[in-house]
Order: sequence, then structure tokens, then C-alpha cells
Amino acid sequence: MWESIIVNPMTNILLIIYKVVGENFGIAIILFTILIRVVTHPLMAKQIKGTQAMSAMQNNKEWQDIQKKHKGDKEKLAQEQMRLYKELGINPFSSCLPTIIQMPIIFGLYQSIVRALAASPGQLLILTGGVWSFWGLEKLIPVNSKFLWMNLGQPERIYVAGIAIPLLAILVALTTYVQSKVTMPPPTSPNDQGAAMNKMMSLYMPLLLGYFAYNYASGLAVYFIVSNLAGLVQYALLGKVNWKALIPGKKPIPSSASRSK
Repeated sequence: MWESIIVNPMTNILLIIYKVVGENFGIAIILFTILIRVVTHPLMAKQIKGTQAMSAMQNNKEWQDIQKKHKGDKEKLAQEQMRLYKELGINPFSSCLPTIIQMPIIFGLYQSIVRALAASPGQLLILTGGVWSFWGLEKLIPVNSKFLWMNLGQPERIYVAGIAIPLLAILVALTTYVQSKVTMPPPTSPNDQGAAMNKMMSLYMPLLLGYFAYNYASGLAVYFIVSNLAGLVQYALLGKVNWKALIPGKKPIPSSASRSK
């Protein structure tokens, strides 16, 4: 089911774009990544709205009083929390549900790029067996993996004075860090565990994705970079980018909901 609903259609759409743009797989990855970002934009906007609502509730005077009153009674605290959610019109799942929905799309996109860049006879056989014949996509196989100075099916390196520099891996780590920093919601209190987790992820995710970009096909690195840049544009269009967060020691700007409390 995963193959037939997610991976195979995505692979074929990627190949269709590849065919339309003159069999340039690098451009196909860029356009396909942007297309996925556009399609999932409403989900991301909903997620941001839900996250802001949850953060604003932490500064709600009634909620703070409830936490103090029922500090030792977790069951009563949960009941009062759900009641307040209902009164304030907050869906506690609105901040995580869009992410859950997007995850299959993200993994599917990753697998479709890997599949289209089939590097072995076995992978080529699987790819050929899954393409849509009525589009004549089988004639495109194997795809041309050359893009700029890269072979998109291999890890990317630039050699300077005999030294191999993983430029794309560095750009992946850098763009991931920038995106996480400038789009991170400000903490609602000194003990905000969500903010502490976000801060930790802003350090670990650049290293993790940079590691993937260093060791795996450079086509994935192109996807990571374009996805990060497109994400920054999306947040900027929603007015949620805080560039000052990149300045060391600069305190994050509180949300409007927090300032109004």
C-alpha cells in the first residue's frame, strides 16, 4: 500500500517533471520539492496557528491558577485543561496533526528521489517495473544524474588543492540551522519544556541532516537545501520569521499573543 499510494506515484511525478524540463534531474528535484511545499502549505499554516495557540495558553492567567490549584492532582488538572481548551477554542492536536500528515509525504519524497536515481541493476529493474507506461517514462531510464558539478546519485565533494570539501553537506547543515533558529517560537516561560526541546533540535537536526548529505546521494542534499529555503519563504510569507534570533545573545521577540497578556 505504501508503495502504490505514496512512493510509486511520487516517483512517476518526479520523472514527468524530469521529462518536461529537458531531462535535467537537478531541476526536477528542485521543482518537485517546491511543489510538495506548496501542496502542504495549508497544513504548515495550520500547524503554526495551533502552536501559537498552545503557547499563548501558557500565559493565560486562568490556566496558571489551575496549575497551582491542582498541582498534586493530575487527573483533575487534565480535566480542567481540556475544559479550558474547549472554552478557548484550542484543538490540542492541531499543532502535531499536520506534522503527522506531512511525514508520509516527506518520507515518500525521499524514497522517490532514491528510487529514480537507481544505481544498480536491481534498482533499475524495480524502477522500470513501476513507471507509468502511458507517459513513455520507461524511455527516460536510466535518468541523467549529472547536475552542475555533481553526480546526484553520489555524495558530493569539491576538491580544492587536493582537499575534498563537502559543500552541499555544509549548506544543508547551515540552512537547516538558520531555518530552525528564525522560525522557532519564543519561550512562554523560563520553564518552557517545549522551548528547551526546540533549542536542542535546532542543534541536532543540522548535524543529522548534514551527516545524511555527507554520506548519501547528493540528490538528497539538493532536496534538503531547497526544502529549507522554501520553508523560510513560507514562514516569511506568514510573518513568522525572526532574523534577530541568529544574533548571539539576542532575546527572541515574544509573540503578539504573549505581549497582550
